[in-house]
Amino acid sequence: MLFGVFAIHSPESCPLNSAASKKVFLNLESKIKSNMKKYQILKVVGFYMSVLEHEWIIILDAKSAHDIEQLCIAVGISSLSTVKIVPMKDYSVIAKALKSKK
Repeated sequence: MLFGVFAIHSPESCPLNSAASKKVFLNLESKIKSNMKKYQILKVVGFYMSVLEHEWIIILDAKSAHDIEQLCIAVGISSLSTVKIVPMKDYSVIAKALKSKK
């Protein structure tokens, strides 16, 4: 199942402005990869940043939102950001479902 992980931090806690946040940020990719199996993350589909909005968007293929929550705690995302985990579906899946309804 696909999930969008939206993590927002303040300008003060931005990795550009905080040495502690920078350290967390620079280790995120390796920590996520090393914890994928433990938290049943099947795939990191994408990891994007919007620098001026202080927001990270991570698209994960995972078993459950609860596992993603635990991953965010374990790798440090929740130590500097507010996190929202949203189930997502591909456009084509929704379009197909809509076409099949009469």
